[in-house]
Amino acid sequence: MADLDLSIPKSVQDNAKKALKLRDEYGYGGTDVGEHMAEQLADGGRLTEDEVRHVSQYFPRHAGDNLDETGEDGEKPSRGYIAWMLWGGDEGRKWSEGVVKKLDERDEKEKKD
Repeated sequence: MADLDLSIPKSVQDNAKKALKLRDEYGYGGTDVGEHMAEQLADGGRLTEDEVRHVSQYFPRHAGDNLDETGEDGEKPSRGYIAWMLWGGDEGRKWSEGVVKKLDERDEKEKKD
């Protein structure tokens, strides 16, 4: 299998940038680890395979964290929403889980070969 594309999609970069602004503005949301990941995602480029796996592991644990409180209705966004967006938001979940699926398929194929 050819090398997998580990480039961070623009939509994921944009979500991370938005979350960093919200975290700065409101002073809450996410952890230092989440903030660090958001900085990596916002910068674009590529992640390592381990980093993509790390991103994908965030989402199942936090899928119920007040994600509908986005702040777009004039209210403050929830801590959970900001944290979710630090990891790339829904687009980050879709992208990272898709890449991990391909990585797992590749690894399984290599075991058989």
